[in-house]
Amino acid sequence: MRDPYKILGVKRDAGQDEIKAAWRNMAKAVHPDHNQGDPTASARFAEIGRAYETLKDPKKRSLFDNAARLAEAKAKEGTIMQQRQAAREAAVRAKAAQANAERVMEELARAAAQKAAADTAKQQKTGAAEPPEEVIERIFGTQARAAAGGGRAQAFSAGAPKRQEAEAATADKQPDAAKAEAEQQQAADEAAAQASAVMQPLSLLTSLVRRFTGGGTAAPEKAPDQFVTKTVTVDEVIKGSWVTVDLGEGRDGGFALAAGTTEGHQVRLKGQGHKLAGMQRGDAVVNIHIAPDDRFTVVGFDLHTVLPVTIENAVLGTEARIEGPNGPINVTVPAWSGSDKTIRIPGQGLANADGGRADLVVELRIMLWEKPDDKVTDLMRSMKNGLFL
Repeated sequence: MRDPYKILGVKRDAGQDEIKAAWRNMAKAVHPDHNQGDPTASARFAEIGRAYETLKDPKKRSLFDNAARLAEAKAKEGTIMQQRQAAREAAVRAKAAQANAERVMEELARAAAQKAAADTAKQQKTGAAEPPEEVIERIFGTQARAAAGGGRAQAFSAGAPKRQEAEAATADKQPDAAKAEAEQQQAADEAAAQASAVMQPLSLLTSLVRRFTGGGTAAPEKAPDQFVTKTVTVDEVIKGSWVTVDLGEGRDGGFALAAGTTEGHQVRLKGQGHKLAGMQRGDAVVNIHIAPDDRFTVVGFDLHTVLPVTIENAVLGTEARIEGPNGPINVTVPAWSGSDKTIRIPGQGLANADGGRADLVVELRIMLWEKPDDKVTDLMRSMKNGLFL
């Protein structure tokens, strides 16, 4: 069964009177006697009844709430750990760039001395001055040259590694949901800040080297890229919504979330970045961060959701109805499905750059009954001790 709160359209902190009123209104609206032309009316009426049975019983409701909180905390904790790892890796790169600052200045001084000693006319004719890209490459290597090259820059992703790596480091204690969300946002901000710390100095170095070595053309130099982070929702990515981003100095940039957008994706806004004296306005590079969602977790282009299943339904199999990105979806749970079982629904994930869509991955979570059952307890004890009756 999917989330009973969503079925009845009530909040998680709704009181019993509100839940009962919502159930009565919905039951009247979808009752099969009033919807004889709708073949799904009976199934919807039954689903509403099961949702009300769960929420009106304090023990059942508490059981569902605990399972939902556990699943949400696990997903959020994995995302926080991934983002912190990305921030640590970016910090290492920033530290290495800072350590090379003295070497950079020595190279710039040497290039300036060579330029002053050389024949200006001969340099203009033969291009003997060392290209600024080669100075950057000699100091930092080929990857730094590509990163400083503007339009050919390598995409730096502040996104998380794969979810499987983060789940292996799950903590013994589940964090409080509100605290976990705050820590997640802090980790994302740290990763974005470290990304800017690494990328922007390289672009500035290119401009400085060009000025020292005379490698620029008659046209004004282009200012370095401006890196910003935009947080969007899963629904905005699915719909391809138009979003705006604050570029500072009272400026806003806008763009549509095209196919291929996921966590860590970058969007380049031409001519909307820094404006420096004597230089052309640079580009703005927007790093996309997808906000946490109560329904789905984004893993690459796949969407993951959790479906609680009772023991009897896990053993015997059942039909369930879950919330998909474009509306409710029917799911068949096979018999003997454990909590490690996943069900893939093709074409229900995010749109990729190839024009297709990824999958919706349904993760099953087995739930115990709200009250102990003597017969089941005896059966489990017999199976454990090898006394099969």
